[in-house]
Amino acid sequence: MLIYLLAEDVPDDSLGYVIANGTLHPLSTRDSKAYRREVQRFGGKGALALDDFSRWFAELWRGKTLGKTVAWISVLASLAIYLFSNYLGPDTTRDSKHRRERDGPD
Repeated sequence: MLIYLLAEDVPDDSLGYVIANGTLHPLSTRDSKAYRREVQRFGGKGALALDDFSRWFAELWRGKTLGKTVAWISVLASLAIYLFSNYLGPDTTRDSKHRRERDGPD
């Protein structure tokens, strides 16, 4: 929570702005047709998909998005630990056998 509250918004890498339906939208470098065409020309559609994925993944670790990422990782890790500990739960047959051996016959 502290990461999210204390982090600043990351400025985007806007080249300019585009007006669509009367609203102003920033146009980033990676959204320009020239950039996408060059990436596709050098590496094909696979490189274009990989570039989109790597930029999305890099954005997870900056600014307020980092707080959300850490929160989701914490929730998933605690859920995994909880489920794993329930899976390993106490073995009642083994525990009762050891108890009988320790306490002797009834």
